[in-house]
Amino acid sequence: MLLDGSYGEGGGQILRTAAALSAVTGEPVEIINIRKGRPKPGLAIQHVKAVEIMGKICDAEVEGCFPGSTSLSFKPGKIKGGIYRIDIGTAGSIPLLLQCLMPAAMYASSPLELVVSGGTDVAWSPSIDYLRFVTLRVLSRLGYKCDIRLIRRGYYPRGGGCVRAVISPSSLEKVDFNENTCNLMKGISHSSGLPPHVAQRQAASAEKILLQEGYKTEITLEINEYTSIGSGITLWCFAAGGIGLGMPGLRAEKVGQDAAHSILPELKSGSGVDIFLADQLIPYMALAGGGSFTTRMITPHTKTNIWVTEKFLDVKFNIEEMENGLFKAHL
Repeated sequence: MLLDGSYGEGGGQILRTAAALSAVTGEPVEIINIRKGRPKPGLAIQHVKAVEIMGKICDAEVEGCFPGSTSLSFKPGKIKGGIYRIDIGTAGSIPLLLQCLMPAAMYASSPLELVVSGGTDVAWSPSIDYLRFVTLRVLSRLGYKCDIRLIRRGYYPRGGGCVRAVISPSSLEKVDFNENTCNLMKGISHSSGLPPHVAQRQAASAEKILLQEGYKTEITLEINEYTSIGSGITLWCFAAGGIGLGMPGLRAEKVGQDAAHSILPELKSGSGVDIFLADQLIPYMALAGGGSFTTRMITPHTKTNIWVTEKFLDVKFNIEEMENGLFKAHL
């Protein structure tokens, strides 16, 4: 199969989903024009690591897997379990790497253990807490079996975070996520190498906004002294999440506000899942053989994931705009 990596949003997601579904189906794939429209086209180091590990767990023949490469050939073999240690080597996103491996890993003949070093809370990526407390909790409803343990956090630019994920063979069932009935907002406000008041102020500013909107909150503080310096906060309410990331010069209050203002539109819309989870669910719904969700917007990421998934699997997603302004995706 030949895929144009510049299709749709044209990012690394095409690569991640294609590699995973290639391994699941046994269908070889060649991807061209990888990340063509990005400031730095081609594979970044985190994409290289993801494809390398995917290749190892399914004994694939891989060509063109190096930093900067704009074309890649992936010919999968049989998916197998085992223990793999992965060092991204930078603050490259651990959640995005796991996102690539997770759909295929559940088809291994035995449990797959991944110990990954890199960035846990970095820009342009779900946070590790979003992956643990939003993505995984929703996937568990489908029957996905995975345990993710945070060993230490890693922030940009140093990285150095570490996560242990154990994925067991799983059989998915179709589930509908058409409304989110959660009424307790949970969260973790974290910092490393910074005064304790940073995490406290992040939590307090997020909590203030959420309480004004009528949400009960339960935000945990996590203050550490890892080698990587940084801060952040992730909020969640079942299938909706919000993330705020600290950076030099950005007040802690603003970080907390960013997280609150990220999750509130999702909850106020009345949708079943947030717009970020929507695109992540697409391959799992297809592998489950059906299901549905409502969301407030069909993003370019979601459209791109639908396009890739339909190339590999005999499915056809239907998108309809509902009277209440939400969008419903279903198989």
